[in-house]
Amino acid sequence: MNGQKIADILEIQSLLARYAFAIDARDFDQLDRVFTPDAMIDYTATGGARDPYPRIKPWLAQAMANFPYSQHLIGLPLIDLTGDTARSRVMLFNPMQAGPDRGGLFFCGATYEDELVRTAEGWRIARRTLTDCWFKDPPDGLPVPQLEG
Repeated sequence: MNGQKIADILEIQSLLARYAFAIDARDFDQLDRVFTPDAMIDYTATGGARDPYPRIKPWLAQAMANFPYSQHLIGLPLIDLTGDTARSRVMLFNPMQAGPDRGGLFFCGATYEDELVRTAEGWRIARRTLTDCWFKDPPDGLPVPQLEG
């Protein structure tokens, strides 16, 4: 492996971690440093939205407001580089708290499948699809807000 490939892999790993920390900190503006402005994001595997990033960002803030605590734990990603593009697959284990009146702690597992591009600002996710989703002890009526309009 050459030095550039190693640097690219480390930057992509950092990008994936930035997403997880931003979501759990509810710092959704940090996602501007994760996704391209026109990224397509598909969270339908969890009952969520599928839309371009500008619509997903406020949807995420609304959806995550239903959960006082979450911890998006990601595994070591499998990254395939091809010049200025890459594909990544990384497993997710996500303990979440729905609140004591909604059943408390539950668990979600899934895989993030990403297409990434090198931009002037560094690597960014251009397409994200959540797959292989499962839940353990989900609260009744898991609140997933719908996009307006």
